[in-house]
Amino acid sequence: MKPVQSLPGLAVTRDGARAVTRTLPEEVAVAVSFNGTTLAVMMCTPADIGDFAHGFALTEGVIESLREVESFEVIAHPKGFEARFWIAEARTSALVARRRQMAGPVGCGLCGIDSLEEALRPVPHVGQPRVALTRAEIATATEALRGHQPLHDQTRAVHAAGFLRPGVGLVLAREDVGRHNALDKLIGALALSGADASGGAIVLTSRVSVEMVQKAAMARCPVIVAASAPTVLALRLADEAGITLAAFAGAGAFDLYSHPGRIETGETHVA
Repeated sequence: MKPVQSLPGLAVTRDGARAVTRTLPEEVAVAVSFNGTTLAVMMCTPADIGDFAHGFALTEGVIESLREVESFEVIAHPKGFEARFWIAEARTSALVARRRQMAGPVGCGLCGIDSLEEALRPVPHVGQPRVALTRAEIATATEALRGHQPLHDQTRAVHAAGFLRPGVGLVLAREDVGRHNALDKLIGALALSGADASGGAIVLTSRVSVEMVQKAAMARCPVIVAASAPTVLALRLADEAGITLAAFAGAGAFDLYSHPGRIETGETHVA
């Protein structure tokens, strides 16, 4: 299944109407199952499904490392895909604890959570990895990400998440109609490639809500750079998890909130 389709429409302006053909993003159901039981059904762009599934498994705490995956396959169905894992039996308790009953719309990252405790679950502290990013790297990160968004260029309707390595630049990016899915795809791609997320920054085209911080913390990534704003809860969790959060990044500027020490700002104090 292609991630986009070209479909006819009618463009209506004050000068009249004309026939147009627009390239639009596809959206399909992806069921993620573990040891024969479906944990979640997410609506995704049908690309990089393996990356998405592995990132989802890691950020939801079902597995702690890829070593716990005994087998994996993606199975196409008439109405979507199944990402099927068989994982080590020792992870059964984690699977039960994180079980969801969901068919989540792309705008919602917490649909179907069984309890408030699970929605606001504790996340690991990222520690003090030696990540040092310059002011210029942060200020230009979202613009650099724009160069890695072919689906956005075609449709103007998808989010992206990228990985910024200090002194190197943006080394990896993934896109999806859902911002949470794009981040899971990125984290899965990093893990499958053997890259260490603790050595750089996650760059987002979206706002930063609490589940985006949860996913970054589970990946042990110490820095988030976003084009839009964080919520108060997301900022609170970033501070608790030891994550540096830069928001409103673009046009050569950004706002810096929690744990500013990883960013060379040129200032002694950051408001």
